[in-house]
Amino acid sequence: MSLNLTDSNREQLEILIQLAMIEDVGPGDITTEAIYSGTEKSKGSFVAKQDGVIAGIEVASLIAGMIDLEIDFYPLKNDGDRVLKGDVIAKIEGRSDSILTAERIILNFMQRMSGIATQVRAFTDIISHTKAVLLDTRKTAPGHRVTDKMAVVIGGGQNHRYGLFDRYLIKENHIRVAGGIPQAIKACADHRNESGQPEIEIEIEVTDLEEFQQAVEFESVKYIMLDNMSTETMKKVVELNRGRKLLEASGNVNLGTVKNIAETGVDFISVGSITHSVVAMDISLLFKKVKK
Repeated sequence: MSLNLTDSNREQLEILIQLAMIEDVGPGDITTEAIYSGTEKSKGSFVAKQDGVIAGIEVASLIAGMIDLEIDFYPLKNDGDRVLKGDVIAKIEGRSDSILTAERIILNFMQRMSGIATQVRAFTDIISHTKAVLLDTRKTAPGHRVTDKMAVVIGGGQNHRYGLFDRYLIKENHIRVAGGIPQAIKACADHRNESGQPEIEIEIEVTDLEEFQQAVEFESVKYIMLDNMSTETMKKVVELNRGRKLLEASGNVNLGTVKNIAETGVDFISVGSITHSVVAMDISLLFKKVKK
């Protein structure tokens, strides 16, 4: 899977890597400077210490090049591949000091992204017999949205809106401020028309059948989010909807509940925990050879 980034997202990724370099390397890697002369060459292997789904291979290659253009990074696995404990994910070769400086930055990105991809794959495997698609949310680590959302796609999910700017999403507080569901929808539809961006879609969150029945009548609404509804209520919504709107289930979604939610017939299921509560995958870099 190759990096398929917009220019804006690529710029964000490069800035994120630069910030990681600044915070980790600072004015210099003093331990490496003390021990290595700068002429040593090393070969190393990135090894999976547990089973999982790998993500961040291409990001790791980008990091290596940003630290030292003479580092050679050789992937043995692709983003999205399942790996077993002990599998070699990639090899790296170059100046020992450059590799040591790159090590933690590469691992921090790869471990977090692989943790996300592994969790996403666990969810998507459970709902693969249904039409439901797993979505992420904006509950990402601050500054890491670009890589968090990349990892979701690598794991087999899809991205919801990237930020506050690329979809109207009317939630409970918006409805209260607007004075009701009809008023909130009309305000967003009017704003969209005035902005000259008719391609931006409108979604609204509802919590019960009464709210759904109000929202479903508006042609301008494309998505309806079913917030913390029981599976019984979701089934009724699916029946009443008759395919008119795309339905997204949200709230109380975990590996134990997602199968029943998917089987209600909803189109999407959004899960915040895949990015906000990720457990990093255990990966290590092991030096194989040092040549002076």
